[in-house]
Amino acid sequence: MKRLLCILLLSVWPLSSQASPALQGDVIADLNALQSQLKEGALPQVVERATAQAERLASGNQSDQWASALYQQLAAGALARQDQHAAAADRLAIARGLNGVDSDQAARWLRDEASLRRAAGQRDQAIELLSEWLANQQDIDTTWQLIRLLAQQERWQDAADWLEQALNETPELSEAQQTLALAVYRNAGQGDQALGWLLDGLNAQSDAADWRQAAGLAQQAGQSGVAAALWETAWQLGKLTEQEDFWLLIQLHLAGGTPARAAEHLERALNEGDIVRDESHLRLLANAWRQAKDVEKALNAWHTLALHTQAAADWRAYGQLAYAWGEDGQAKQAFARASSLGDDEAEQWLTSFG
Repeated sequence: MKRLLCILLLSVWPLSSQASPALQGDVIADLNALQSQLKEGALPQVVERATAQAERLASGNQSDQWASALYQQLAAGALARQDQHAAAADRLAIARGLNGVDSDQAARWLRDEASLRRAAGQRDQAIELLSEWLANQQDIDTTWQLIRLLAQQERWQDAADWLEQALNETPELSEAQQTLALAVYRNAGQGDQALGWLLDGLNAQSDAADWRQAAGLAQQAGQSGVAAALWETAWQLGKLTEQEDFWLLIQLHLAGGTPARAAEHLERALNEGDIVRDESHLRLLANAWRQAKDVEKALNAWHTLALHTQAAADWRAYGQLAYAWGEDGQAKQAFARASSLGDDEAEQWLTSFG
């Protein structure tokens, strides 16, 4: 807001461009006097005098209307310094609509009015003004301001449209810009674009948060395999080291079509003592190898599980899996063990061996 006030407090002389009508001497003196009062903080007096003069001159010739516009600017500056942002914006709206105001000055006041509307909480009006300003100007900072305003109003598709232009024109994004861009893409239903943009920027130096964010976007976009690959890469790079990261790695591989990698991680963790060799972990390993359709490793894992639990159902499941894969010897032994533990269904399976 301080930057905006500095703009509004500019002397009238730089605004009197060659394209602007000449001002009468008494008007120039009066404007200078009000400018001095404004700098001294006599805000109510400036508003009262500038308003009266602006209204008096508004219906005159082009020179009078140019003077009226400058009085409105002074009133806007005084109102803005009193935090009356909406009223200040109204004054600039009047000023830029008067005859005698050249297009460049009107554009500057349009930009200032948008900032005042934003400060006043009039976001929709600020959006329209910034959009109008950007239609004839190129300013990447203003484009990002517009995107943030659109996001605040949950106008996600409009924000996404402007975002494409902003990304093309911004050499390096700040953290705040990255966060905003991702929020816009996600809420606009453009997860694929967000993911592609994130992947382009990922490397060995990226921190854990970037890898997590990319994997999360891949999941949201229904690309489970990509999510698993991203998490795997981050795990191998040592970016993700917590126990919960390990279990999410397992889940992502199982969901992403790479169950063998999940099984390999589980086996390594079991062998190295990183996870307890209990029923739940052995069952997870057995199911991972079964999902991977690795016959030898799956049957070994199910055999280990059945030995651990000594549950009839697990011996029968092991036997059924062996039978399905043509390992009749293992199947017969498994069914026999299940039958000895009182499993009637396993007894029926045994009859198929004659």
